Parts: sequence; C-alpha cells; structure tokens
Amino acid sequence: MGEPVKQREVQAGGLSWTCVQALAGVDGEAAAAAQEKLGHASSVAVVCTPSGSAQSVRLQLAPDWTERLSDEQLAEAIQGVRKA
Repeated sequence: MGEPVKQREVQAGGLSWTCVQALAGVDGEAAAAAQEKLGHASSVAVVCTPSGSAQSVRLQLAPDWTERLSDEQLAEAIQGVRKA
C-alpha cells in the first residue's frame, strides 16, 4: 500500500478547512501517472475543502507539508489562492 493519507485541519478566512494530499495512500502505476499529471517532482497537490460555502482550493506544496508548514503558513497559502 502507498504512503499514509496526509491530512490537516486549519482555520483561514473565518472557515475551517480540511486539507488532504491528493493520491496519498494510493500506489501503483496509475497513481504514479496521475501524480505526474497533477504536479511537479518537488511538490505534491493538496486539496483544501472549507466547512462553509466557499470553493475548495488546490495548492502545490512540498512533500513534507504536514510536518513543515505551521497552521499559519497553511492558512496564508489558502488565503493566497483564494485572492488570486
């Protein structure tokens, strides 16, 4: 089986966001091909879904984002994509 699912919850813009790394927990050739289409070798796709009516956002983050990014940094990344 692939790596464990990487997930974090954070507060940003007055909403509670659940961020999940795309394809975490999946392995095999199909997963490798999908990862190649989703992102770069040095980053992973992370999808953050809000608790309210805002739209989900997709981020490109370092593979160790769950350990390396603080809640504040993750919230800033979400807000940055929402403003773009």
